[in-house]
Amino acid sequence: MFKTERFEDRAFKPLSIAVIAVSDTRTLETDTGGALLKSLLEADGHTCAERVVVRDDIQLIRQAVQNFVADPGVDVILTTGGTGFSGRDVTPEAIEPLFDKRMEGFSVLFHQYSATTVGTSSLQSRATGGLIGTTFVFCLPGSRGACRDAREGILSHQLDYRHKPCNFVELMPRLDER
Repeated sequence: MFKTERFEDRAFKPLSIAVIAVSDTRTLETDTGGALLKSLLEADGHTCAERVVVRDDIQLIRQAVQNFVADPGVDVILTTGGTGFSGRDVTPEAIEPLFDKRMEGFSVLFHQYSATTVGTSSLQSRATGGLIGTTFVFCLPGSRGACRDAREGILSHQLDYRHKPCNFVELMPRLDER
């Protein structure tokens, strides 16, 4: 669906990515979305800095994200879960106020790509993304399909230094410019 090209003369730059599953019912052992993200990002050549599960609670979600943002060894944070419309789905409410810069296009591209796999059910997600300090943060739905869609449709390209015409990895050295 999306045209992608690579800078053939660039070497891959592995990133350190933290994965946070947001759920009241899952554990590390039963969290299939987070496990899939870890597997996919490692298959791409990145490192999983850590994988945790936190309850659907605004303060707990914020604390987990802020802990990873404070870690200079973490480049990217992926959350999975809590982006729907049920009463306990509060991931966007927890994280969006922390964004220094919101990435409107991430939600748009996620929904476009997701619609090719789940049709209008893509509307049931409030996937979001942004920048907190110099750390990219992407909030994905909790399903394995949605995690795969985000990785295949967007993240595998934007988190790869070889992708052109541009990518997030190219921007990383400039994120703290003033």
